[in-house]
Amino acid sequence: MNSPMTASAENGGLRPDVLRARRIVVKVGSSSLTTAVGGLDSDRVDALVDVLARTRSGGTEIVLVSSGAIAAGLAPLGLSERPQDLAGQQAAACVGQGLLVARYTASFARYGLRVGQVLLTADDIGRRAQYRNAYRALAKVLSMGAVPVVNENDTVATSEIRFGDNDRLAALVSHLVRADLLVLLSDIDGLYDGDPRRPGARRLTDVHGQQDLANVELGGAGSGVGTGGMKTKVEAARIATGAGVPVVLTAARHAADALAGRPTGTLFHRTGDRNSDHLLWLEHASSPRGTVQLTADAVRELVQGRGALPATGVTRVAGQFVAGDPVELLDEEGRVVARGLASLAFQELSLLRGRSGREVVHQDDLVLLPASARAAGLPAQLRRQVSVRVLPAREFAARDAGGPGI
Repeated sequence: MNSPMTASAENGGLRPDVLRARRIVVKVGSSSLTTAVGGLDSDRVDALVDVLARTRSGGTEIVLVSSGAIAAGLAPLGLSERPQDLAGQQAAACVGQGLLVARYTASFARYGLRVGQVLLTADDIGRRAQYRNAYRALAKVLSMGAVPVVNENDTVATSEIRFGDNDRLAALVSHLVRADLLVLLSDIDGLYDGDPRRPGARRLTDVHGQQDLANVELGGAGSGVGTGGMKTKVEAARIATGAGVPVVLTAARHAADALAGRPTGTLFHRTGDRNSDHLLWLEHASSPRGTVQLTADAVRELVQGRGALPATGVTRVAGQFVAGDPVELLDEEGRVVARGLASLAFQELSLLRGRSGREVVHQDDLVLLPASARAAGLPAQLRRQVSVRVLPAREFAARDAGGPGI
């Protein structure tokens, strides 16, 4: 197998992962579509669509994850800045979403391409049935030759079920549609090892894993009209590459170069593979509905993969979940050791804990954190950065024809 450098040289310096991609998720941020005071910038939208339409004409499928609904609604509502309250954001999104999709519809129509709007909440991705339905809808839109334009459903999303930013949404969508590549377009032309406005800051051309980020300073939120920042983009890249999807991060003005495989921005190389779609969903997209605390013996059995987890190993249950909901499994010290799908509802498990051999979580429905991460006592926000060790997964796709393998 060729090294990335050799393979790139053979293609005249182009990126092989990009050249091979037949289905690409492209995410664009609010600041790349709107004016400084809010409102859509038609020239910017048309410039992006020009690039996407050319890529689409070459036979590559495009899924566009677009921010901008709230920002597009600011000017029409007479707002000078993004509202801080949820109701204000919902109102702006209500006005702006129609303007955003109408503008995309008109712009893509110049190339004879249809647009299909897909609005998602975290609940749609976090629950398995909705996840499958979202996959079917997106797959059908693509098969009919339209371009899906995906956005978070800001109008109805509550603070509890928000993605938080469209970078994470794009990473989850790239997993959902089994994309070959994720392109994150921003107002920054890549990942720098420090503030790019400071002299001496160096842009990283390639990131092969967490080790390449050890000395990188990540800033906070980006523009005043968006919610993302470099942290959210790196986290999105981590989710996507862990699912076997390489990521290009660059400025929107370099979109043509990025989609042509030219070495622009930063390329995050895949760190995982496409296997265990069900468990990748469980690890990165599901939203835990409760916690189940285990005895030391139960944790040991869990780590060693010795079959189903019985209720005899449960000491405490918290939350309000039903059978099939994701739950986090804790050790005696309250540290998360795994995530799984509950086989029993909260009320039933509360009655049976410590006294029954009934199955709590099936071994095929578990994703387990490495023992090294637990032993190191990593805080919860860092545990998601560690590559997971997974137990065998059922092939859900085989029994649910047409849906993703979850």
